[in-house]
Amino acid sequence: MDTPGAVIVISSHVVRGSVGNRAAVFALETLGFPVWALPTVVLPWHPGHGPSTRLTFAADEFDKVIDDLIHARWGAEVKAVLTGYFGNERQPKAVAGLVRALKERNPDLLYVCDPVMGDLGGLYVPQATAEAIREELIPLANIATPNRYELAWLAGSELESNTAIMEAALALGPSRMLVTSAVPMMAGGTGNLYLSGTHALLAEHRLIDNPPNGLGDLLSALFLARLMTGADEERALQLATASVYEILARTAKRGSDELTLETDASSLTTPMAMVQMRRLIHPLQRVR
Repeated sequence: MDTPGAVIVISSHVVRGSVGNRAAVFALETLGFPVWALPTVVLPWHPGHGPSTRLTFAADEFDKVIDDLIHARWGAEVKAVLTGYFGNERQPKAVAGLVRALKERNPDLLYVCDPVMGDLGGLYVPQATAEAIREELIPLANIATPNRYELAWLAGSELESNTAIMEAALALGPSRMLVTSAVPMMAGGTGNLYLSGTHALLAEHRLIDNPPNGLGDLLSALFLARLMTGADEERALQLATASVYEILARTAKRGSDELTLETDASSLTTPMAMVQMRRLIHPLQRVR
């Protein structure tokens, strides 16, 4: 069998928990992908659990590591890049240089940008960092995976319907976009809305209150992994959503405050949870 391509994952690292790189790296490696993991910031735990010490990297030192990766002799191994949380506004620009260099060598490189910047309560990164993600990384992304509130900030508009979400996604630019926390069509549910070309897919499952952090990190990594294994987009969306929902449900049943990935690795590889798949009318289909 061919060795699967390596994935560079660039996001936060926590000592305790399953968010940021901890979630994405575990998922990708469980599905058989070599991972090059670069932390943007190191925290004892997710900030939602309370104050803690934040370990950051000097901007110049971070830039040097990115330069090392650009010139690494193993660069041909890399087939995809996944980015998430950034520690400051200079990091997205440095990473944009890495993505451009890798794409110059391999035009088929897949770059997934998860613009981790906020939620229903607003931005939780400095505005300068959010702007750097929007200006430096979103234009380079093959796929962006914002939640609805991040997309609303990026697009500068309220998104109260799936039609509005789709129109904002089209205006923003990446050819493919997976939007979490989309407007559900099933009562008591939540959805992931995916746009590609003139196709729009909605994957829904039951909403579970007070979920642990890390679901978006996990979904982005799983969706990327499924695409890299050759699954078509609908199947990749279904499998990734089913895995996240199954792990969330099992975590909630245990009463854990962190996703129990280590216990539920089988849910990453062979999820059994049922996901409702719907085809929506894509905005471009309405103007034909």
